[in-house]
Amino acid sequence: MADVPLIVISEFAQSERRITPAWTITQLKSKLETVTGVPPGCQRLSLKRSGAEAIPIEATDEDATYLTFFPLVPYAELHVIDTRPPASRPNYNDTSGVEKYVLPEEEYEKKTDSVLAWKKAEKLGRFDPNAPSYEQAKLAAFEREITSRDIAVGKRCRVGGEDTKRGTIKYVGEVKEIPGGLGAWVGVHLDEPVGKNDGSIAGTRYWGEPAGLKHGVFVRPERIEVGDFPVLDDLEDMEEI
Repeated sequence: MADVPLIVISEFAQSERRITPAWTITQLKSKLETVTGVPPGCQRLSLKRSGAEAIPIEATDEDATYLTFFPLVPYAELHVIDTRPPASRPNYNDTSGVEKYVLPEEEYEKKTDSVLAWKKAEKLGRFDPNAPSYEQAKLAAFEREITSRDIAVGKRCRVGGEDTKRGTIKYVGEVKEIPGGLGAWVGVHLDEPVGKNDGSIAGTRYWGEPAGLKHGVFVRPERIEVGDFPVLDDLEDMEEI
Protein backbone atom coordinates (compact mmCIF):
# COMPACT_ATOMS: atom_id res chain seq x y z
CA MET A 1 0.00 0.00 0.00
CA ALA A 2 1.30 3.44 -0.95
CA ASP A 3 2.42 5.95 1.64
CA VAL A 4 -0.12 8.56 2.72
CA PRO A 5 0.87 12.21 3.24
CA LEU A 6 -0.39 13.51 6.61
CA ILE A 7 0.05 16.81 8.44
CA VAL A 8 1.73 16.02 11.76
CA ILE A 9 0.84 18.60 14.43
CA SER A 10 2.34 18.85 17.91
CA GLU A 11 2.92 21.63 20.44
CA PHE A 12 6.20 22.75 18.89
CA ALA A 13 6.08 21.37 15.34
CA GLN A 14 3.90 21.05 12.28
CA SER A 15 5.02 19.40 9.07
CA GLU A 16 3.92 17.14 6.25
CA ARG A 17 5.06 13.54 6.63
CA ARG A 18 4.50 10.43 4.54
CA ILE A 19 3.04 7.65 6.64
CA THR A 20 3.19 3.96 5.70
CA PRO A 21 -0.11 2.17 6.45
CA ALA A 22 1.84 -1.08 7.03
CA TRP A 23 3.38 0.38 10.18
CA THR A 24 2.10 -0.58 13.59
CA ILE A 25 1.06 2.11 16.07
CA THR A 26 4.26 1.42 17.98
CA GLN A 27 6.36 1.95 14.85
CA LEU A 28 4.49 5.18 14.09
CA LYS A 29 5.10 6.56 17.57
CA SER A 30 8.78 5.70 17.36
CA LYS A 31 9.12 7.64 14.11
CA LEU A 32 7.08 10.57 15.44
CA GLU A 33 9.51 11.04 18.32
CA THR A 34 12.16 12.39 15.93
CA VAL A 35 9.59 14.78 14.46
CA THR A 36 7.90 16.07 17.63
CA GLY A 37 10.40 15.35 20.41
CA VAL A 38 7.72 13.50 22.38
CA PRO A 39 8.75 10.04 23.65
CA PRO A 40 6.56 7.19 22.30
CA GLY A 41 5.26 6.30 25.77
CA CYS A 42 4.02 9.89 26.26
CA GLN A 43 2.21 10.28 22.95
CA ARG A 44 -1.56 10.40 22.55
CA LEU A 45 -2.47 10.29 18.86
CA SER A 46 -5.59 11.27 17.00
CA LEU A 47 -6.49 11.51 13.33
CA LYS A 48 -8.68 14.35 12.13
CA ARG A 49 -10.12 14.47 8.64
CA SER A 50 -11.76 17.52 7.13
CA GLY A 51 -15.32 17.87 8.36
CA ALA A 52 -15.10 14.84 10.63
CA GLU A 53 -14.54 14.18 14.31
CA ALA A 54 -11.06 13.28 15.51
CA ILE A 55 -10.40 9.55 15.74
CA PRO A 56 -8.05 8.26 18.47
CA ILE A 57 -5.20 6.12 17.19
CA GLU A 58 -4.86 3.64 20.00
CA ALA A 59 -5.24 -0.03 20.73
CA THR A 60 -4.82 -2.56 23.52
CA ASP A 61 -1.89 -4.13 21.68
CA GLU A 62 -0.22 -1.34 19.74
CA ASP A 63 2.64 -3.64 18.70
CA ALA A 64 0.23 -5.73 16.66
CA THR A 65 -2.23 -3.05 15.51
CA TYR A 66 -1.50 -1.69 12.02
CA LEU A 67 -2.42 1.72 10.65
CA THR A 68 -4.53 0.05 7.99
CA PHE A 69 -7.25 -0.20 10.63
CA PHE A 70 -7.59 3.59 10.60
CA PRO A 71 -9.00 5.84 7.83
CA LEU A 72 -5.76 7.38 6.57
CA VAL A 73 -6.61 9.93 3.90
CA PRO A 74 -4.16 12.32 2.22
CA TYR A 75 -3.46 15.50 4.19
CA ALA A 76 -5.54 14.56 7.20
CA GLU A 77 -4.17 15.97 10.47
CA LEU A 78 -2.27 13.66 12.79
CA HIS A 79 -2.26 15.29 16.22
CA VAL A 80 0.41 14.32 18.74
CA ILE A 81 -0.42 15.25 22.34
CA ASP A 82 2.34 15.20 24.96
CA THR A 83 0.89 13.57 28.09
CA ARG A 84 3.79 14.56 30.33
CA PRO A 85 3.18 17.24 32.98
CA PRO A 86 4.00 20.71 31.58
CA ALA A 87 6.95 21.08 33.96
CA SER A 88 8.49 17.90 32.55
CA ARG A 89 8.29 18.92 28.89
CA PRO A 90 11.35 20.53 27.30
CA ASN A 91 10.61 23.89 25.73
CA TYR A 92 12.22 23.72 22.29
CA ASN A 93 11.24 27.35 21.57
CA ASP A 94 13.28 28.69 24.49
CA THR A 95 16.79 29.37 23.20
CA SER A 96 17.91 31.44 26.19
CA GLY A 97 19.95 28.56 27.56
CA VAL A 98 21.56 27.66 24.23
CA GLU A 99 25.16 28.75 23.90
CA LYS A 100 25.50 30.96 20.85
CA TYR A 101 28.56 31.83 18.83
CA VAL A 102 29.15 35.55 18.45
CA LEU A 103 31.59 36.63 15.79
CA PRO A 104 34.02 39.17 17.26
CA GLU A 105 33.48 42.62 15.82
CA GLU A 106 37.07 42.89 14.61
CA GLU A 107 36.71 39.59 12.74
CA TYR A 108 33.42 40.71 11.19
CA GLU A 109 35.05 43.92 9.96
CA LYS A 110 37.73 41.86 8.16
CA LYS A 111 35.20 39.86 6.14
CA THR A 112 34.81 40.82 2.50
CA ASP A 113 31.43 39.12 1.88
CA SER A 114 29.39 40.80 4.63
CA VAL A 115 26.72 43.49 4.59
CA LEU A 116 29.20 45.77 6.33
CA ALA A 117 31.75 45.29 3.54
CA TRP A 118 29.06 46.00 0.94
CA LYS A 119 28.05 49.23 2.71
CA LYS A 120 31.66 50.33 2.84
CA ALA A 121 32.16 49.62 -0.87
CA GLU A 122 28.95 51.43 -1.83
CA LYS A 123 29.56 54.28 0.68
CA LEU A 124 26.16 53.84 2.27
CA GLY A 125 24.87 55.00 5.64
CA ARG A 126 27.64 56.08 8.00
CA PHE A 127 30.21 55.35 5.31
CA ASP A 128 28.84 58.08 3.07
CA PRO A 129 31.22 61.03 3.54
CA ASN A 130 28.46 63.44 2.50
CA ALA A 131 25.78 62.07 4.81
CA PRO A 132 24.96 64.00 8.00
CA SER A 133 25.50 62.29 11.30
CA TYR A 134 22.54 60.80 13.13
CA GLU A 135 22.56 63.65 15.63
CA GLN A 136 22.67 66.25 12.87
CA ALA A 137 19.75 64.60 11.07
CA LYS A 138 17.75 64.49 14.31
CA LEU A 139 18.37 68.17 15.03
CA ALA A 140 17.45 69.12 11.46
CA ALA A 141 14.19 67.14 11.75
CA PHE A 142 13.20 69.06 14.88
CA GLU A 143 13.93 72.39 13.20
CA ARG A 144 11.80 71.41 10.21
CA GLU A 145 8.91 70.55 12.53
CA ILE A 146 9.19 73.93 14.25
CA THR A 147 9.12 75.79 10.95
CA SER A 148 6.37 73.73 9.30
CA ARG A 149 4.12 73.95 12.38
CA ASP A 150 4.73 77.71 12.80
CA ILE A 151 5.82 77.21 16.40
CA ALA A 152 6.87 80.40 18.20
CA VAL A 153 6.82 81.84 21.70
CA GLY A 154 3.51 83.53 22.54
CA LYS A 155 1.32 81.52 20.17
CA ARG A 156 -1.68 79.53 21.27
CA CYS A 157 -1.63 75.78 20.79
CA ARG A 158 -2.83 72.44 21.99
CA VAL A 159 -0.68 69.44 22.88
CA GLY A 160 -1.13 65.99 21.40
CA GLY A 161 -4.40 66.96 19.75
CA GLU A 162 -6.14 67.11 23.15
CA ASP A 163 -8.50 70.01 23.83
CA THR A 164 -7.93 69.52 27.54
CA LYS A 165 -4.30 70.51 26.97
CA ARG A 166 -4.62 73.96 25.44
CA GLY A 167 -2.09 76.60 26.34
CA THR A 168 0.48 79.21 25.32
CA ILE A 169 3.95 78.51 24.01
CA LYS A 170 6.50 79.94 26.46
CA TYR A 171 9.79 78.41 25.31
CA VAL A 172 11.35 76.86 22.20
CA GLY A 173 14.85 75.40 22.36
CA GLU A 174 17.07 72.87 24.09
CA VAL A 175 16.35 71.62 27.58
CA LYS A 176 19.59 70.15 28.84
CA GLU A 177 18.00 68.88 32.03
CA ILE A 178 16.03 66.22 30.13
CA PRO A 179 18.16 63.03 29.86
CA GLY A 180 18.85 62.16 26.23
CA GLY A 181 16.89 65.23 25.21
CA LEU A 182 19.09 66.41 22.36
CA GLY A 183 17.43 68.99 20.13
CA ALA A 184 14.53 71.40 20.42
CA TRP A 185 11.73 71.17 22.96
CA VAL A 186 8.60 73.29 23.19
CA GLY A 187 7.61 74.56 26.61
CA VAL A 188 3.87 75.17 27.01
CA HIS A 189 2.00 76.83 29.87
CA LEU A 190 -1.28 74.90 29.89
CA ASP A 191 -4.55 76.60 30.74
CA GLU A 192 -5.39 73.86 33.22
CA PRO A 193 -3.01 72.42 35.87
CA VAL A 194 -2.56 69.11 34.06
CA GLY A 195 1.16 69.52 33.29
CA LYS A 196 4.36 68.03 34.66
CA ASN A 197 6.05 71.13 36.13
CA ASP A 198 5.68 74.87 36.79
CA GLY A 199 7.97 75.97 33.94
CA SER A 200 11.17 74.76 35.57
CA ILE A 201 13.15 71.51 35.42
CA ALA A 202 15.83 70.38 37.87
CA GLY A 203 16.25 73.89 39.26
CA THR A 204 16.42 75.67 35.90
CA ARG A 205 13.51 78.00 35.24
CA TYR A 206 12.41 78.51 31.64
CA TRP A 207 9.41 80.78 32.31
CA GLY A 208 7.14 82.04 35.04
CA GLU A 209 7.44 82.01 38.79
CA PRO A 210 7.45 79.10 41.27
CA ALA A 211 3.92 77.76 41.73
CA GLY A 212 2.21 74.91 43.48
CA LEU A 213 0.08 74.00 40.48
CA LYS A 214 1.68 72.26 37.52
CA HIS A 215 0.71 74.13 34.35
CA GLY A 216 3.98 73.50 32.52
CA VAL A 217 4.94 70.79 30.07
CA PHE A 218 7.84 70.24 27.64
CA VAL A 219 7.15 68.25 24.47
CA ARG A 220 8.74 67.64 21.11
CA PRO A 221 7.63 69.89 18.22
CA GLU A 222 5.67 67.14 16.47
CA ARG A 223 3.17 67.10 19.36
CA ILE A 224 2.34 70.79 19.03
CA GLU A 225 -0.59 72.11 17.00
CA VAL A 226 -0.58 75.90 16.67
CA GLY A 227 -3.90 77.59 15.96
CA ASP A 228 -6.91 79.44 17.28
CA PHE A 229 -7.32 77.64 20.58
CA PRO A 230 -8.87 80.06 23.07
CA VAL A 231 -9.17 79.22 26.74
CA LEU A 232 -12.08 76.84 27.24
CA ASP A 233 -14.96 78.17 29.30
CA ASP A 234 -16.60 75.31 31.18
CA LEU A 235 -19.69 77.44 31.83
CA GLU A 236 -20.14 78.59 28.23
CA ASP A 237 -22.51 75.81 27.19
CA MET A 238 -24.43 75.45 30.42
CA GLU A 239 -28.13 76.19 30.29
CA GLU A 240 -29.77 78.54 32.72
CA ILE A 241 -31.14 76.88 35.81
